[in-house]
Amino acid sequence: MEPKPGEPQPSLIMIQFLQWVADRPRRREDVLDAWQSSCPRFPVWEDARADGLVRQSGGGENRVELTEAGRRALARALGGDKIAGDQIAGDQIAGDQRASGSGP
Repeated sequence: MEPKPGEPQPSLIMIQFLQWVADRPRRREDVLDAWQSSCPRFPVWEDARADGLVRQSGGGENRVELTEAGRRALARALGGDKIAGDQIAGDQIAGDQRASGSGP
């Protein structure tokens, strides 16, 4: 997947953060607990928000989710069109099928 003009390649820590967010729904509180940093060299949560890679959706839990730009960045970093959550879900389904005897 080719980046749009002005979309830089995300850093390794940003890729890890995007994968973590894509893995399952996250509450803002969980994101802040796990990723907020007082170190000015590693503000991944703040950078992801500023770069438009994640957004907070409404609701009582203030969910954090990938934006379209976040999905594109993660797909580029992973070398394909799937995001981490899609890959994990596919792996889990295949594993469940194998365990039940209904898969390959």
